Amino acid sequence: MADLLNVLPTEHSILPQLAQRRSPRAYTSQPVTAEALQQLFVAAGSASSCFGEQPWRFVVGSKTTSAEAFGKILGTLAPFNQPWAKEAPVLAISIAKTTFSHDNNSNAWATHDVGQAVATLAVQGVELGLQIHQMAGFSQEAARTAFNIPADYQPVAVFTIGYPGSADALPDGLRERELAPRSRKPLAEFVFEGGWPTLADERYDQAPV
Repeated sequence: MADLLNVLPTEHSILPQLAQRRSPRAYTSQPVTAEALQQLFVAAGSASSCFGEQPWRFVVGSKTTSAEAFGKILGTLAPFNQPWAKEAPVLAISIAKTTFSHDNNSNAWATHDVGQAVATLAVQGVELGLQIHQMAGFSQEAARTAFNIPADYQPVAVFTIGYPGSADALPDGLRERELAPRSRKPLAEFVFEGGWPTLADERYDQAPV
């Protein structure tokens, strides 16, 4: 079933899965099946990458099938993320291989490509009735230690996977953020055809996710 809470209003028509993608903090207790997880990560693997390197790696912890890993990932999160993220049925860490396999040179585009993979996963998730919430609020070193991640692999983000639940279950501050109208910058502020403009009114504020 499509998640139609806070669908993003857009200047032009886009795929409904893109407008419906959001970053919830409230989840139901419904488990995510192994088949659904496999669909998500097959989608992630379909993303493009520099030299076809596919530098993305994922460590996944599911409450139902890998509870120990779930707890380890939860432990890497900043304290302000743990109370709501622990309610998601699945947590995952996105990781970038920072060197190319064909010559061992540094891959400056690795995190870009990991971002593309997770974005593709997120859209596939919407199609399955799932949502993810990506978090920068975690300790890379804690993740590295918890899972013995090698030095040439960089933890990028932690994200939840689950079926969105009622915002009523959240404390007041988070509930307000969950229900706040969503917005994005207009095209004129970030698409510059023909050259770099001078924009007196360029904004650098953070749009709600």
